[in-house]
Amino acid sequence: MSTSLSPLLAPMLSSAAMRALCDDRAYLQFMLDFEAALAQSESAAGIVPAGTAEAIAKACKADAFDLASLAEAATRSGNLAIPLVKALTAEVARTDKDAARFVHWGATSQDVIDTATMLTLRAGIDALLSDIDRAVTGFARLARQHRNTAVVARTWLQHALPMPFGLKLAEYAASLHRSRGRLLHLKDHALALQFGGAAGTLAALGNQGWIVAEKLSDILQLPLPEAPWHSHRDRIAETASVFAIIAGTCGKIARDVQLMMQTDVAEAFEPSGEGRGGSSTMPHKRNPVAAASAIAAATMAPNLAATIFAAQVGDHERSAGPWHAEWPTLPSLLLVTSGALSAIVDIAEGLEVDTVRMRANLDATGGLIMAEAVAFALAEKVGKQDAHHLVEAASKKAVAEKASLRSVLENDPKITAHLDAERIAELLEPMAYQGVSQTLIDRLLASLEDKQDD
Repeated sequence: MSTSLSPLLAPMLSSAAMRALCDDRAYLQFMLDFEAALAQSESAAGIVPAGTAEAIAKACKADAFDLASLAEAATRSGNLAIPLVKALTAEVARTDKDAARFVHWGATSQDVIDTATMLTLRAGIDALLSDIDRAVTGFARLARQHRNTAVVARTWLQHALPMPFGLKLAEYAASLHRSRGRLLHLKDHALALQFGGAAGTLAALGNQGWIVAEKLSDILQLPLPEAPWHSHRDRIAETASVFAIIAGTCGKIARDVQLMMQTDVAEAFEPSGEGRGGSSTMPHKRNPVAAASAIAAATMAPNLAATIFAAQVGDHERSAGPWHAEWPTLPSLLLVTSGALSAIVDIAEGLEVDTVRMRANLDATGGLIMAEAVAFALAEKVGKQDAHHLVEAASKKAVAEKASLRSVLENDPKITAHLDAERIAELLEPMAYQGVSQTLIDRLLASLEDKQDD
């Protein structure tokens, strides 16, 4: 399955497990697995002579075929299945000429290619599920560890309010867990055998076509659809959408980590290691390399998915062009999705948190981050609008005089008439103003236990 990722760049943008699954020879083996299963199914139905399936299966070994020759022949035939069937027929004929007559019996090129794609997707989804489980476990552990660690919540990249860092981490875990459910849904509802013969009617197999299809589904352990789906690509498009969502979720987490790793913020860091995150010229640098890989992959994924969406618009019963566009695009999407997720696993399992710096950043504005808490407490006495104006004026004065909000509040008789110094001190404590954050953390962590059966 040819991809657009070069051997030099692929390790930065994909996982080793996914590279093995999307390898050309691995895809070729999936195509051959279809051919072996087809012969076995037709033998069981009595369509091909006894012994035929065994002879064909013995020849269905990817290592026996020359990839370069197949690729060159495919440029003339229009797809890889045609030269592969020809080469497989010749390989079978070396040991059993009679069996060679029944290679690819009643099937068409799209049956081989689409079913091999489904087998690749199934293996790829399993690889993604494994990494998602690791990332969810890692973030859930961190969420429990830091549920009482106060950190700045930022809106528009500015200080907004305090929040428990554990809430942020629990949200990461839950967002990934939701995609776990999406992947499991794909396994049950989007993956399906494609077997329709020349035009989707299985005419070459007479009235036994569906019997063969049922057997093929059983052997390959692929769900049997209501009918051949070769001209309707919604299954492929749905799969692409889930991959792009996963990549986007990973990109969002990675962006947060990048921002937290900034020298001026320095609240949380990717795991460190020899030679990791350095600069070619600046010895002091600690760059967010895993986050960068995740964001690069997340940047690529939507455009790859868009190509798959566009490829749904095919012509009649065999698409000339849009179908072809799926071949390099889908594995590339699988690869970058795996790369984004692999980087996030690395972060989830090794995130370094600086709680001291988090507290320092909360205090960096001299208590201004708690202005809303003061305003709402004061609103109970004087009304929301007046309270807002009083605290806004106090905040502006604190900034202008480079004073703490606490000192300004304690010296404002309009405020101290309703809030004494002790109450003001209570209101300026970050973890005293977290709303239902602890309940939300519990709810998010509880949602992770709602695991569907694989």
